[in-house]
Amino acid sequence: MTETAAEVLAGHFVNLKADSIPARHMDDARTLVRDYMGVALGGSRTSSARIAARFAEENGGKAEATLIGHGGRVPAVHAAFANAIASHSIELDDVDILALYHFSPPVVSAALAAAEASGSSGKEFLAAVVAGCEMMARVSNATNFSLRNRGFHSTPTCGVFGATIAAARLMGLDKDQTVSALGLAGAQASGLMEMYGPSMQKRFNPGPAARNGITSAAMAKLGYTGAATILEGERGFCKAFTDQFDVPALTKNLGSEFPIHIEYKPYSCARPIHNAIDTALAVRAQLKEPVSAITSMHMRRHPAWAHYHLNTRPATYHEAQVSLPYSVAIALLEGSALPPQYQNDKLKNPEVLRLSEMLVVTPDESLPRGVSCAIEVKTAGGAVLTAQVDHPRGSIANPMSEADMSRKMHLLGDPVLGAAGVDRLAALIADVDKLSDIDGLIAASVPAGAG
Repeated sequence: MTETAAEVLAGHFVNLKADSIPARHMDDARTLVRDYMGVALGGSRTSSARIAARFAEENGGKAEATLIGHGGRVPAVHAAFANAIASHSIELDDVDILALYHFSPPVVSAALAAAEASGSSGKEFLAAVVAGCEMMARVSNATNFSLRNRGFHSTPTCGVFGATIAAARLMGLDKDQTVSALGLAGAQASGLMEMYGPSMQKRFNPGPAARNGITSAAMAKLGYTGAATILEGERGFCKAFTDQFDVPALTKNLGSEFPIHIEYKPYSCARPIHNAIDTALAVRAQLKEPVSAITSMHMRRHPAWAHYHLNTRPATYHEAQVSLPYSVAIALLEGSALPPQYQNDKLKNPEVLRLSEMLVVTPDESLPRGVSCAIEVKTAGGAVLTAQVDHPRGSIANPMSEADMSRKMHLLGDPVLGAAGVDRLAALIADVDKLSDIDGLIAASVPAGAG
Protein backbone atom coordinates (compact mmCIF):
# COMPACT_ATOMS: atom_id res chain seq x y z
CA MET A 1 0.00 0.00 0.00
CA THR A 2 1.35 3.42 -0.96
CA GLU A 3 2.29 5.60 1.98
CA THR A 4 0.82 9.06 2.41
CA ALA A 5 3.02 12.13 2.36
CA ALA A 6 2.77 12.40 6.15
CA GLU A 7 3.90 8.78 6.54
CA VAL A 8 6.87 9.26 4.22
CA LEU A 9 7.88 12.48 5.96
CA ALA A 10 7.44 11.00 9.43
CA GLY A 11 9.69 8.08 8.52
CA HIS A 12 12.33 10.46 7.22
CA PHE A 13 12.35 12.71 10.28
CA VAL A 14 12.20 9.90 12.85
CA ASN A 15 15.16 8.14 11.24
CA LEU A 16 17.18 11.30 10.53
CA LYS A 17 20.30 11.17 12.71
CA ALA A 18 21.97 14.35 13.88
CA ASP A 19 25.33 13.10 12.65
CA SER A 20 23.95 12.48 9.15
CA ILE A 21 22.76 16.07 8.68
CA PRO A 22 25.23 17.95 6.46
CA ALA A 23 27.48 20.20 8.55
CA ARG A 24 26.44 23.31 6.64
CA HIS A 25 22.82 22.84 7.68
CA MET A 26 23.79 22.36 11.32
CA ASP A 27 25.89 25.52 11.02
CA ASP A 28 22.94 27.33 9.43
CA ALA A 29 20.74 26.21 12.33
CA ARG A 30 23.30 27.54 14.82
CA THR A 31 23.29 30.93 13.03
CA LEU A 32 19.50 30.88 12.99
CA VAL A 33 19.34 30.24 16.75
CA ARG A 34 21.78 33.06 17.42
CA ASP A 35 19.79 35.50 15.31
CA TYR A 36 16.56 34.31 16.90
CA MET A 37 17.89 34.89 20.41
CA GLY A 38 18.92 38.45 19.64
CA VAL A 39 15.59 39.22 18.02
CA ALA A 40 13.59 37.55 20.80
CA LEU A 41 15.52 39.50 23.43
CA GLY A 42 14.82 42.77 21.64
CA GLY A 43 11.23 41.73 21.06
CA SER A 44 10.74 40.78 24.72
CA ARG A 45 10.58 44.47 25.60
CA THR A 46 7.68 45.27 23.27
CA SER A 47 4.12 45.58 24.49
CA SER A 48 3.01 42.60 22.40
CA ALA A 49 5.64 40.34 23.98
CA ARG A 50 4.98 41.62 27.49
CA ILE A 51 1.29 40.80 27.14
CA ALA A 52 2.12 37.33 25.79
CA ALA A 53 4.51 36.67 28.69
CA ARG A 54 1.92 37.87 31.18
CA PHE A 55 -0.66 35.57 29.60
CA ALA A 56 1.74 32.64 29.87
CA GLU A 57 2.52 33.34 33.52
CA GLU A 58 -1.07 34.00 34.57
CA ASN A 59 -2.22 30.70 33.08
CA GLY A 60 0.21 28.86 35.33
CA GLY A 61 0.99 25.17 35.23
CA LYS A 62 4.10 23.02 35.36
CA ALA A 63 7.38 24.96 35.16
CA GLU A 64 8.92 23.37 32.08
CA ALA A 65 10.38 26.09 29.87
CA THR A 66 11.66 29.65 30.11
CA LEU A 67 10.31 32.96 28.82
CA ILE A 68 13.21 34.61 26.98
CA GLY A 69 14.15 37.99 28.44
CA HIS A 70 11.62 37.64 31.27
CA GLY A 71 12.79 34.56 33.15
CA GLY A 72 9.49 33.06 34.24
CA ARG A 73 9.20 29.29 33.79
CA VAL A 74 5.88 28.05 32.47
CA PRO A 75 4.48 25.00 30.64
CA ALA A 76 6.27 24.31 27.37
CA VAL A 77 3.16 25.16 25.33
CA HIS A 78 2.99 28.61 26.91
CA ALA A 79 6.72 29.29 26.58
CA ALA A 80 6.65 28.37 22.89
CA PHE A 81 3.64 30.64 22.37
CA ALA A 82 5.05 33.69 24.15
CA ASN A 83 8.60 33.36 22.80
CA ALA A 84 7.29 33.04 19.24
CA ILE A 85 5.40 36.30 19.65
CA ALA A 86 8.44 38.03 21.15
CA SER A 87 10.64 36.89 18.28
CA HIS A 88 8.19 38.28 15.72
CA SER A 89 7.49 41.58 17.46
CA ILE A 90 10.19 43.82 15.98
CA GLU A 91 10.21 42.62 12.35
CA LEU A 92 13.85 41.57 12.47
CA ASP A 93 13.39 37.79 12.38
CA ASP A 94 14.88 35.63 9.62
CA VAL A 95 13.04 34.97 6.36
CA ASP A 96 12.95 32.43 3.56
CA ILE A 97 14.36 33.23 0.13
CA LEU A 98 10.94 34.16 -1.34
CA ALA A 99 10.03 36.43 1.60
CA LEU A 100 6.96 34.32 2.34
CA TYR A 101 7.61 33.20 5.90
CA HIS A 102 9.88 33.23 8.93
CA PHE A 103 11.47 29.97 10.07
CA SER A 104 12.48 30.72 13.62
CA PRO A 105 9.39 32.06 15.45
CA PRO A 106 7.43 28.79 15.11
CA VAL A 107 10.28 26.29 14.78
CA VAL A 108 12.97 27.54 17.18
CA SER A 109 10.39 28.61 19.78
CA ALA A 110 8.88 25.11 19.79
CA ALA A 111 12.29 23.41 19.73
CA LEU A 112 13.63 25.45 22.66
CA ALA A 113 10.59 24.75 24.80
CA ALA A 114 10.54 21.04 23.95
CA ALA A 115 14.29 20.66 24.44
CA GLU A 116 14.24 22.38 27.82
CA ALA A 117 11.23 20.40 29.00
CA SER A 118 12.66 17.04 27.88
CA GLY A 119 16.30 17.62 28.86
CA SER A 120 17.53 17.16 25.29
CA SER A 121 21.17 17.64 24.33
CA GLY A 122 22.32 20.65 22.39
CA LYS A 123 23.07 18.52 19.33
CA GLU A 124 19.56 17.02 19.33
CA PHE A 125 18.10 20.51 19.76
CA LEU A 126 20.06 21.76 16.76
CA ALA A 127 19.04 18.73 14.66
CA ALA A 128 15.41 19.34 15.60
CA VAL A 129 15.70 22.91 14.34
CA VAL A 130 17.02 21.63 10.99
CA ALA A 131 14.23 19.07 10.76
CA GLY A 132 11.55 21.60 11.65
CA CYS A 133 12.84 24.07 9.10
CA GLU A 134 12.94 21.38 6.43
CA MET A 135 9.35 20.36 7.14
CA MET A 136 8.18 23.96 7.05
CA ALA A 137 9.99 24.63 3.78
CA ARG A 138 8.54 21.52 2.15
CA VAL A 139 4.97 22.46 3.07
CA SER A 140 5.48 25.98 1.70
CA ASN A 141 7.09 24.66 -1.49
CA ALA A 142 4.05 22.48 -2.06
CA THR A 143 1.45 25.21 -1.49
CA ASN A 144 2.82 28.67 -2.32
CA PHE A 145 2.20 31.19 -3.84
CA SER A 146 -1.40 29.98 -3.95
CA LEU A 147 -1.63 29.71 -0.16
CA ARG A 148 -0.44 33.30 0.31
CA ASN A 149 -2.64 34.60 -2.50
CA ARG A 150 -5.72 33.07 -0.89
CA GLY A 151 -5.02 35.11 2.22
CA PHE A 152 -3.24 32.62 4.46
CA HIS A 153 -0.07 33.62 6.33
CA SER A 154 2.66 31.08 5.57
CA THR A 155 4.59 31.55 8.84
CA PRO A 156 1.89 30.00 11.03
CA THR A 157 0.09 27.80 8.51
CA CYS A 158 3.26 26.07 7.29
CA GLY A 159 5.14 26.72 10.52
CA VAL A 160 2.86 24.55 12.66
CA PHE A 161 4.09 21.50 10.74
CA GLY A 162 7.71 22.54 11.27
CA ALA A 163 7.13 23.19 14.97
CA THR A 164 5.46 19.78 15.28
CA ILE A 165 8.37 17.91 13.70
CA ALA A 166 10.89 19.75 15.89
CA ALA A 167 8.89 18.93 19.03
CA ALA A 168 8.21 15.33 17.95
CA ARG A 169 11.92 14.61 17.57
CA LEU A 170 12.78 16.09 20.94
CA MET A 171 9.93 14.24 22.67
CA GLY A 172 11.05 10.93 21.18
CA LEU A 173 7.99 10.10 19.08
CA ASP A 174 8.09 7.05 16.83
CA LYS A 175 6.94 7.04 13.21
CA ASP A 176 3.27 6.29 13.85
CA GLN A 177 3.10 8.90 16.61
CA THR A 178 4.76 11.45 14.32
CA VAL A 179 2.22 10.75 11.59
CA SER A 180 -0.53 11.42 14.13
CA ALA A 181 1.22 14.58 15.31
CA LEU A 182 1.27 15.89 11.73
CA GLY A 183 -2.43 15.15 11.44
CA LEU A 184 -3.12 17.09 14.63
CA ALA A 185 -0.91 19.93 13.37
CA GLY A 186 -3.04 20.18 10.24
CA ALA A 187 -6.16 20.34 12.40
CA GLN A 188 -4.65 23.40 14.09
CA ALA A 189 -3.13 25.15 11.05
CA SER A 190 -4.27 28.76 11.02
CA GLY A 191 -3.18 32.31 10.31
CA LEU A 192 -4.49 34.99 7.98
CA MET A 193 -2.86 37.74 5.96
CA GLU A 194 -5.50 40.09 7.38
CA MET A 195 -2.84 41.35 9.75
CA TYR A 196 -1.61 44.62 8.26
CA GLY A 197 -2.80 47.61 10.24
CA PRO A 198 -2.24 49.50 13.48
CA SER A 199 -2.91 46.49 15.74
CA MET A 200 -0.58 43.80 17.11
CA GLN A 201 -2.27 41.16 14.94
CA LYS A 202 0.78 40.21 12.86
CA ARG A 203 2.93 39.61 15.94
CA PHE A 204 0.40 37.09 17.26
CA ASN A 205 0.42 34.73 14.28
CA PRO A 206 3.47 32.53 15.01
CA GLY A 207 2.43 32.09 18.66
CA PRO A 208 -0.29 29.50 18.07
CA ALA A 209 1.89 27.70 15.50
CA ALA A 210 4.69 27.14 18.03
CA ARG A 211 2.25 26.24 20.80
CA ASN A 212 0.24 23.91 18.56
CA GLY A 213 3.41 22.13 17.46
CA ILE A 214 4.12 21.25 21.10
CA THR A 215 0.47 20.27 21.62
CA SER A 216 0.39 18.04 18.53
CA ALA A 217 3.52 16.13 19.55
CA ALA A 218 2.47 15.82 23.21
CA MET A 219 -1.02 14.56 22.35
CA ALA A 220 0.33 12.05 19.83
CA LYS A 221 2.84 10.75 22.38
CA LEU A 222 -0.05 10.12 24.78
CA GLY A 223 -1.77 8.04 22.12
CA TYR A 224 -4.06 10.51 20.40
CA THR A 225 -4.23 9.59 16.71
CA GLY A 226 -4.37 11.95 13.74
CA ALA A 227 -5.15 11.66 10.04
CA ALA A 228 -2.33 10.26 7.91
CA THR A 229 -3.91 11.94 4.85
CA ILE A 230 -3.77 15.41 6.40
CA LEU A 231 -1.58 16.91 3.67
CA GLU A 232 -2.87 15.57 0.32
CA GLY A 233 -6.27 14.16 1.35
CA GLU A 234 -9.56 15.14 -0.26
CA ARG A 235 -10.17 17.69 2.49
CA GLY A 236 -6.55 17.97 3.60
CA PHE A 237 -4.29 20.95 4.03
CA CYS A 238 -3.23 21.34 0.40
CA LYS A 239 -6.76 21.31 -1.03
CA ALA A 240 -8.27 23.39 1.76
CA PHE A 241 -5.62 26.12 1.80
CA THR A 242 -4.75 26.49 -1.89
CA ASP A 243 -6.17 26.64 -5.39
CA GLN A 244 -3.00 25.09 -6.82
CA PHE A 245 -0.56 22.79 -5.08
CA ASP A 246 2.29 20.36 -5.76
CA VAL A 247 2.11 17.22 -3.60
CA PRO A 248 5.40 15.75 -4.96
CA ALA A 249 7.23 18.82 -3.62
CA LEU A 250 6.49 17.59 -0.10
CA THR A 251 8.91 14.68 -0.52
CA LYS A 252 11.08 15.71 -3.49
CA ASN A 253 14.67 14.48 -3.00
CA LEU A 254 13.84 13.57 0.58
CA GLY A 255 16.96 12.40 2.38
CA SER A 256 19.35 13.82 -0.17
CA GLU A 257 18.32 17.48 -0.21
CA PHE A 258 17.42 19.88 2.59
CA PRO A 259 15.48 22.70 0.88
CA ILE A 260 16.29 25.21 3.61
CA HIS A 261 17.34 28.66 2.42
CA ILE A 262 17.53 31.17 5.28
CA GLU A 263 18.06 34.89 4.93
CA TYR A 264 18.48 37.55 7.62
CA LYS A 265 17.10 41.01 8.18
CA PRO A 266 19.15 44.18 8.62
CA TYR A 267 16.01 46.36 8.70
CA SER A 268 13.13 46.32 11.15
CA CYS A 269 10.27 45.83 8.70
CA ALA A 270 8.61 43.27 6.45
CA ARG A 271 11.19 41.54 4.26
CA PRO A 272 9.63 42.41 0.85
CA ILE A 273 10.23 46.08 1.78
CA HIS A 274 13.98 45.58 2.25
CA ASN A 275 14.78 45.89 -1.46
CA ALA A 276 12.98 49.23 -1.48
CA ILE A 277 15.01 50.42 1.51
CA ASP A 278 18.23 49.35 -0.18
CA THR A 279 17.28 51.41 -3.25
CA ALA A 280 16.46 54.40 -1.03
CA LEU A 281 19.83 54.14 0.74
CA ALA A 282 21.59 53.87 -2.62
CA VAL A 283 19.87 57.05 -3.80
CA ARG A 284 20.67 58.77 -0.51
CA ALA A 285 24.36 58.05 -1.10
CA GLN A 286 24.12 59.67 -4.55
CA LEU A 287 22.11 62.71 -3.41
CA LYS A 288 23.99 66.02 -3.62
CA GLU A 289 21.03 68.11 -2.43
CA PRO A 290 19.08 67.94 0.84
CA VAL A 291 16.31 65.35 1.02
CA SER A 292 13.86 68.27 1.05
CA ALA A 293 14.85 68.92 -2.59
CA ILE A 294 13.29 65.63 -3.75
CA THR A 295 10.29 66.43 -5.97
CA SER A 296 9.16 63.01 -7.21
CA MET A 297 9.74 59.31 -6.56
CA HIS A 298 8.67 56.34 -8.64
CA MET A 299 9.15 52.74 -7.46
CA ARG A 300 8.83 49.79 -9.84
CA ARG A 301 8.12 46.56 -8.00
CA HIS A 302 7.75 42.98 -9.13
CA PRO A 303 4.06 41.96 -9.39
CA ALA A 304 4.56 39.23 -6.74
CA TRP A 305 4.61 41.94 -4.07
CA ALA A 306 3.58 45.12 -5.93
CA HIS A 307 0.17 45.37 -4.30
CA TYR A 308 1.28 44.84 -0.71
CA HIS A 309 2.66 47.26 1.93
CA LEU A 310 1.36 50.47 0.26
CA ASN A 311 -0.05 52.38 3.26
CA THR A 312 1.26 55.95 3.08
CA ARG A 313 -0.04 57.06 6.50
CA PRO A 314 0.66 54.37 9.13
CA ALA A 315 -1.08 55.10 12.42
CA THR A 316 1.24 53.08 14.67
CA TYR A 317 4.79 51.75 14.42
CA HIS A 318 3.28 48.28 13.89
CA GLU A 319 1.68 49.62 10.73
CA ALA A 320 4.83 51.50 9.73
CA GLN A 321 6.80 48.24 9.76
CA VAL A 322 4.63 46.95 6.92
CA SER A 323 4.59 50.24 4.99
CA LEU A 324 6.93 50.56 2.02
CA PRO A 325 6.33 54.32 1.54
CA TYR A 326 7.09 55.07 5.20
CA SER A 327 10.18 52.83 5.16
CA VAL A 328 11.57 54.50 2.04
CA ALA A 329 10.89 57.94 3.50
CA ILE A 330 12.53 57.27 6.86
CA ALA A 331 15.52 55.58 5.20
CA LEU A 332 16.05 58.62 2.98
CA LEU A 333 15.82 60.95 5.95
CA GLU A 334 17.80 59.04 8.58
CA GLY A 335 19.93 56.60 6.62
CA SER A 336 18.70 53.61 8.60
CA ALA A 337 15.60 51.47 9.18
CA LEU A 338 16.05 49.89 12.60
CA PRO A 339 13.83 50.06 15.72
CA PRO A 340 14.72 53.72 16.42
CA GLN A 341 13.26 54.61 13.01
CA TYR A 342 10.00 52.75 13.72
CA GLN A 343 8.65 54.77 16.59
CA ASN A 344 5.23 56.37 16.92
CA ASP A 345 6.70 59.84 17.34
CA LYS A 346 8.20 59.66 13.83
CA LEU A 347 4.93 58.95 12.03
CA LYS A 348 3.64 62.51 11.84
CA ASN A 349 6.92 64.11 10.80
CA PRO A 350 5.90 66.44 7.94
CA GLU A 351 8.85 65.42 5.76
CA VAL A 352 8.14 61.72 6.32
CA LEU A 353 4.54 62.30 5.27
CA ARG A 354 5.56 64.36 2.24
CA LEU A 355 7.95 61.70 0.98
CA SER A 356 5.58 58.82 1.78
CA GLU A 357 2.71 60.36 -0.13
CA MET A 358 4.96 61.33 -3.04
CA LEU A 359 6.07 57.76 -3.73
CA VAL A 360 4.29 56.12 -6.67
CA VAL A 361 4.52 52.33 -6.86
CA THR A 362 3.78 50.41 -10.05
CA PRO A 363 4.15 46.71 -10.96
CA ASP A 364 6.83 45.70 -13.44
CA GLU A 365 6.93 42.07 -14.50
CA SER A 366 10.27 42.58 -16.24
CA LEU A 367 12.05 42.74 -12.87
CA PRO A 368 13.91 39.47 -12.25
CA ARG A 369 12.80 38.48 -8.74
CA GLY A 370 9.63 38.59 -6.66
CA VAL A 371 11.19 41.06 -4.22
CA SER A 372 12.98 43.18 -6.86
CA CYS A 373 12.57 46.96 -6.67
CA ALA A 374 13.79 49.83 -8.84
CA ILE A 375 13.49 53.51 -7.91
CA GLU A 376 13.76 56.79 -9.77
CA VAL A 377 14.08 60.00 -7.77
CA LYS A 378 14.00 63.51 -9.20
CA THR A 379 15.15 66.66 -7.42
CA ALA A 380 14.55 70.39 -7.65
CA GLY A 381 18.09 70.80 -8.95
CA GLY A 382 17.33 68.59 -11.95
CA ALA A 383 19.05 65.42 -10.77
CA VAL A 384 17.56 62.06 -11.76
CA LEU A 385 18.82 59.32 -9.43
CA THR A 386 18.13 55.63 -9.91
CA ALA A 387 18.82 52.34 -8.19
CA GLN A 388 17.66 48.74 -8.58
CA VAL A 389 18.04 45.97 -6.02
CA ASP A 390 17.23 42.35 -6.77
CA HIS A 391 18.98 40.73 -3.81
CA PRO A 392 18.53 42.71 -0.59
CA ARG A 393 21.17 43.03 2.06
CA GLY A 394 21.03 39.96 4.29
CA SER A 395 20.02 37.65 1.46
CA ILE A 396 21.98 34.55 0.47
CA ALA A 397 23.29 36.39 -2.59
CA ASN A 398 24.11 39.54 -0.57
CA PRO A 399 24.78 38.30 2.97
CA MET A 400 25.34 40.23 6.14
CA SER A 401 28.88 39.82 7.43
CA GLU A 402 29.76 38.10 10.69
CA ALA A 403 30.40 41.55 12.15
CA ASP A 404 26.97 42.69 10.94
CA MET A 405 25.29 39.72 12.64
CA SER A 406 27.18 40.35 15.88
CA ARG A 407 26.26 44.04 15.86
CA LYS A 408 22.63 43.14 15.31
CA MET A 409 22.61 40.76 18.28
CA HIS A 410 24.23 43.36 20.51
CA LEU A 411 21.92 46.14 19.32
CA LEU A 412 18.91 44.05 20.32
CA GLY A 413 20.27 42.12 23.28
CA ASP A 414 22.48 44.60 25.13
CA PRO A 415 19.55 46.60 26.61
CA VAL A 416 18.27 43.34 28.14
CA LEU A 417 21.39 41.39 29.10
CA GLY A 418 24.25 43.88 28.81
CA ALA A 419 27.10 43.45 26.34
CA ALA A 420 28.87 40.82 28.46
CA GLY A 421 25.65 38.86 28.81
CA VAL A 422 25.11 38.85 25.05
CA ASP A 423 28.69 37.68 24.51
CA ARG A 424 28.12 34.84 26.99
CA LEU A 425 24.91 33.79 25.25
CA ALA A 426 26.55 33.93 21.82
CA ALA A 427 29.43 31.76 23.05
CA LEU A 428 27.02 29.13 24.37
CA ILE A 429 25.16 29.07 21.05
CA ALA A 430 28.45 28.69 19.17
CA ASP A 431 29.09 25.47 21.13
CA VAL A 432 25.48 24.35 21.49
CA ASP A 433 26.14 20.97 19.86
CA LYS A 434 28.61 20.19 22.68
CA LEU A 435 26.09 20.83 25.50
CA SER A 436 24.54 17.90 27.38
CA ASP A 437 21.41 19.99 27.79
CA ILE A 438 20.34 23.53 26.95
CA ASP A 439 19.56 24.67 30.49
CA GLY A 440 22.62 26.92 30.71
CA LEU A 441 21.95 28.40 27.29
CA ILE A 442 18.34 29.26 28.05
CA ALA A 443 19.32 30.62 31.49
CA ALA A 444 21.75 32.97 29.72
CA SER A 445 18.79 34.53 27.89
CA VAL A 446 17.43 35.92 31.15
CA PRO A 447 18.73 39.11 32.79
CA ALA A 448 20.14 38.82 36.30
CA GLY A 449 17.42 39.06 38.93
CA ALA A 450 14.55 38.33 36.52
CA GLY A 451 12.10 35.47 36.86
